[in-house]
Amino acid sequence: MLSLNFSSVLHGQYLHWFLLGAICTLLLFAVSWVIGFLLSLIVVAVRSSGARFLVAAAAGFVGYHRNVPELVQLFVWYFGVPQLLPATWQQLINNTGNSEFIFATIALSLNVAAYMSEDLRSGIRSLPSAQLEAARALGLSYISSMRKVILPQALKVAVPPLVNQSLGLFKSTSLAMAIGVAEMTYVSQQVENESFRTFEAFAVASIFYWTVSFLIMGLGTVWSKRLNMDGTR
Repeated sequence: MLSLNFSSVLHGQYLHWFLLGAICTLLLFAVSWVIGFLLSLIVVAVRSSGARFLVAAAAGFVGYHRNVPELVQLFVWYFGVPQLLPATWQQLINNTGNSEFIFATIALSLNVAAYMSEDLRSGIRSLPSAQLEAARALGLSYISSMRKVILPQALKVAVPPLVNQSLGLFKSTSLAMAIGVAEMTYVSQQVENESFRTFEAFAVASIFYWTVSFLIMGLGTVWSKRLNMDGTR
């Protein structure tokens, strides 16, 4: 009969590992989300610009990241891209001591940017095209029109799918263990290997992911309400 003993994995060194893993996961998620969201704004602005070469480049960026598995993208950045860099750059990255975290952040950021840009693009498509034309007629540049008129409205429509992408990104941080990032899943496996308490170790990780996922959904609801309140003023 299975005997559960959570105290065996939530004390001393094991507890310290879990805390470090949780911090690493949250930091990886937060940095990747911010970079990814900012990149998605750039990608959607480029795809709406009408410049053929730029539109094709942005479409290729989105197509690659939506159709290639995230794990493969992580491997490309961690194992492949460094081989293309000058030796001095490789040495500089290695000297940071956080090359795994850096490349995981880049891969996750680019991936989520592609998905978020499509959600924002759908939000823009839901708006009357005359709004952009009216903004340009008032003397606003294309960038100002997107920043002040189009994107704020598109965000209101895109919040639900953006929250889903955020949840997906948070769960995808677990893939970073494949390149040695000491996030929550990596730490859980490490605790399991040391303590032989398989259920308890991964139950702690499950509770962590479940709790943070609900917090993300809650923040998404607050964000959506805030945008709607700003739009009614």
